[in-house]
Amino acid sequence: MKIEVLSLFPRMFEVPLGESIIGRAKDNNIITIDVLDIRNFSDSKHKKVDDYPYGGGAGMVLQAQPLFKALESMNAKECRVIHMSPRGRTLDKGLSMELSKENKIIIICGHYEGIDQRVIDYWVNDEISIGDYVLTGGELPAMVLIDSLVRLIPGVLSQEESFIEDSFFSGLLEYPHYTRPSDYKGIKVPEILLSGNHKKIEQWRKKQSLEITKKNRPDLFDKYIKRKDLSKDELKSLQNIFDTTDE
Repeated sequence: MKIEVLSLFPRMFEVPLGESIIGRAKDNNIITIDVLDIRNFSDSKHKKVDDYPYGGGAGMVLQAQPLFKALESMNAKECRVIHMSPRGRTLDKGLSMELSKENKIIIICGHYEGIDQRVIDYWVNDEISIGDYVLTGGELPAMVLIDSLVRLIPGVLSQEESFIEDSFFSGLLEYPHYTRPSDYKGIKVPEILLSGNHKKIEQWRKKQSLEITKKNRPDLFDKYIKRKDLSKDELKSLQNIFDTTDE
């Protein structure tokens, strides 16, 4: 997969996209990531890329000219172009999975009050938000998007890092994890995890996931319990939760 990013601050991407799983995927030639400076495409002598909005109002708007020139040079009509924007569709597991199957994507990082709407109308296929809040620019959201989709590309994660049991992929939040020592400062690991009974451990983990989801994300919990493909163990765990009085 090829990922190209348009940003006013390309240096922000150097460390996050060069380390850990993403860095390894680049080293293994599974993905390529190029971050381009929008200013390099400005026809202005002083590399100006923004101006005041028509109609008045606070802030500045990224101009159409440098973005059009950049996207033309990138053959953007031949791939999926994404604009990171708080008004966009909220990023979720389904969208990450969908994007992970693309051969090439281009991500535009807006700044100031946004970008000229003509860029969006002519070039952009998707506007994507990472949550209901506003950041200073699209760089951090772009990094979140890249991280969320790269790990889904075949060959990026090892078996030990498999995303299949991650939060959200089962429809529930993830269960608690513990490691050695089993007793630290008098705080003990749940006995069930030391029992060696894998069936009971699996049941315990499922129950924990259900309880955590019900407490922290009732919206996901309500969606989950309406599914029609739940197993007997899952239905039993659900019943145990319903029988427990909330604190």
